[in-house]
Formats: sequence, structure tokens, C-alpha cells
Amino acid sequence: MQLPRPRPERKPIEGRYCRLEPLSLAHAEGLFRACADPALYPYLFDEAPRDLGEMRAWIERVAKSDDPLFFTVVDTAGGRAVGRQALMRITPEHGVIEIGNVLWGIGAGRTRIATEALFLFARYSFDTLGYRRFEWKCHHANLPSQAAARRFGFDYEGTFRRHMWTKGANRDTAWFAMVDEDWPRLKAAYERWLDPANFDAGGRQRAPLATRDLEEDAT
Repeated sequence: MQLPRPRPERKPIEGRYCRLEPLSLAHAEGLFRACADPALYPYLFDEAPRDLGEMRAWIERVAKSDDPLFFTVVDTAGGRAVGRQALMRITPEHGVIEIGNVLWGIGAGRTRIATEALFLFARYSFDTLGYRRFEWKCHHANLPSQAAARRFGFDYEGTFRRHMWTKGANRDTAWFAMVDEDWPRLKAAYERWLDPANFDAGGRQRAPLATRDLEEDAT
């Protein structure tokens, strides 16, 4: 492998159920409708926007950043913005990159859109950019996020105590990662799960996402 690896580009990433578009003011109204519920924000660094003006101001501020590099999750069926996520802590010289600032709102959370949105970042990081390591980190108290990381095939690597100071309190951070040698197996599992044949007419899965073997799942 040749290092450093390329930095991610500000360009759309296409999927079957969703499309990741570079965050822009064109997404403000859709993101406000999908992501304004304060219940979605306890573990995020930002606060819920109280009105469309606050959403626009947040977008104007963060859309300029190259790290984190924000994308909007757009439902391809209806063209609606349903969430946001970012590539961040980008370290080309080591081939390490992280998904963070994840907020999958109304129409995305706990659906195939959310799973594909994660998959598109992982595939882009490993297959297109050639990174060695793809990370997921979350507040240690965010148990749904930890469960999601394990479902997606990330391995838990430990908790960094007092890792951050956020929203006026200490944050212990749970670290998860998948690496390039894991990716062929995980990619095949994602592709099987995302196949349209795996869903019934109501969009319900026929088989779960199998990122771990049965023995590991039983522990």
C-alpha cells in the first residue's frame, strides 16, 4: 500500500436507496423537517435547530469544512433529505478515517437507508480511497449507537475515559473500527442484505445483516 491516501472529495456518492450529497443550503428545509427533534441530539456536539434560520446558519458554518466533511443523506425514492453524516478525523498519511456527526432522522433511522448510508461511506473509504481503517466513535452512554456499531460490523476496541468535554460535562468515548482485512467479508454481507430480494413488499427485511458469525453473535 502506498501512503498517504487521497483525501475524500466533495462530490455525491450514489446508492440504491439513498444518495449522499455534499451538504449545502439546498438541504436546509428537508433537514429541518427530518432532524429538528431535540430528542435526536443528546449525544451530538450541536443542538437541535429551533427554526429554519438556525438550520441554515448551522449549514453555512459547517459546509465550509473539509474535516469534518459533511454529506446529506437523500432518500432516492422521494428526493427528500432525511439525515446527515460526516467523514472526519481524516488522516491520509496513515490511511485512517472516521464516520461521525451521524444524524439519521425521520424516514432514515433504523431503515435500509441508514444501513446503506453507512455502507456507502465504508465502501468509498476502503474501495475508492484505499484507506486501511474506518472508525466509529460515540459517547459511552449512547447504547443505541454502540449497538448500531456492532450490527454494522465494527469491532469494539475500548473506552477512552474523559476523552472529551462536551455540553458542560466529561465524555468517555467508546471506540469501534473495521479495517481493510475485514472489508471483503463485511462488504459481501452488506451487499447481500441490501439486495432488493431481501425485502418484502413493505420494506421489511427477510434476513438480518450478518456481519458476524453465529458463534460471535451468541456471546
